[in-house]
Amino acid sequence: MNILVTGANGFVGKNLCAQLDNIANQKARWYKVDSDLTVFRYDVDSTQEELEEYCHKADFVFNLAGVNRPQDPKEFMEGNFGFASVLLDTLKKYNNTCPVMISSSSQAALDNPYGLSKKAGEELMFQYSKETGAKVLVYRFPNLFGKWCRPNYNSVVATFCYNIANDLPIQINDPNVMLNLVYIDDVVDNLIACLTGDEYKEGKYCYVPQVHKVRLGDIADMLYAFDKGRYSLQIPYVSDSFHKALYSTYTSYLPKEKISYPLEMKIDDRGSFSEFIKTENHGQVSINISKPGITKGQHWHHNLVERFLVVSGHGLIQLRKEGVDDNGRPYPVLNYEVSGEKLEVVEMIAGYTHNLINLSDKEDMVTVIWANGCFDPNRPDTYSDPVEMK
Repeated sequence: MNILVTGANGFVGKNLCAQLDNIANQKARWYKVDSDLTVFRYDVDSTQEELEEYCHKADFVFNLAGVNRPQDPKEFMEGNFGFASVLLDTLKKYNNTCPVMISSSSQAALDNPYGLSKKAGEELMFQYSKETGAKVLVYRFPNLFGKWCRPNYNSVVATFCYNIANDLPIQINDPNVMLNLVYIDDVVDNLIACLTGDEYKEGKYCYVPQVHKVRLGDIADMLYAFDKGRYSLQIPYVSDSFHKALYSTYTSYLPKEKISYPLEMKIDDRGSFSEFIKTENHGQVSINISKPGITKGQHWHHNLVERFLVVSGHGLIQLRKEGVDDNGRPYPVLNYEVSGEKLEVVEMIAGYTHNLINLSDKEDMVTVIWANGCFDPNRPDTYSDPVEMK
């Protein structure tokens, strides 16, 4: 299948072409589309000769070319209606009646230069379908967001993400404005579904069903929380599809100086301990490094539960239930030999004193620790007691 994508270097075009390439290279095998496909990329720097060739050979056309913010309002009609006309005329020239998708906008229902140009492009497509019998798919997209979207252009989400990620101010005139947002990955999936006739359609128009209705002020609050959480170690809330998509979008605008950030390492002669991730409802993750021959821990908790996972080195984890059995004897010590060569999780049970011993005399031992609660220095719930009693 030969697929022509106009506006291939734009926001939607770039994301669509990337996934079509993944299909062609058999890296994205979950789509119904056969991997035997070729993508023709057309953009402002392409030639008329290339358009002629692509229109002659295309089996499907995604017309994503358009103008959003021209210097002269007249360019709206030239860029949105004019190019669509050239594209369809070229297809007619080669009697190519393959399906054609066009990217329109919800603003096509409005009486402004941009909306009028989009509406004109729609009507041109419908007339073309009547004349040629070709299948046309007209999408009136709402506000789109996602990676590779140009900030300070036509997407408030892209602008907010870029500014907040780069420590720049944002402007909100009315935080209560409701936005209808569609994530770029959902757009791409729905466009690829068009290739197999599985598009969503209502009346004359196709649509992406995954629409998020969100207040403008809430978007800003989420993005600021993402930014602050990187340094407080607070894991972002990503339990719903919108938060997950917004976080992925936000991180795509991080400057190189903010992609990495150091952790606070509590270092002593035994090694180090560093908190890595904190959550409101799912505890925290820390990294423990033990020097050769060192024993750490030797304490127990009333409520705190931990999971130890040694990822490098060789060690011994010991636990002993606090108190004595019915015969007045201390409970037996439980021993778990662990190694980065064979990953094994050991649970530190509430009410059990426990330790972590590095058995190596040469190399450090690295342990990933999850705890069911974040550490509270005002009430640490940690009580010293050696595992092995003398």
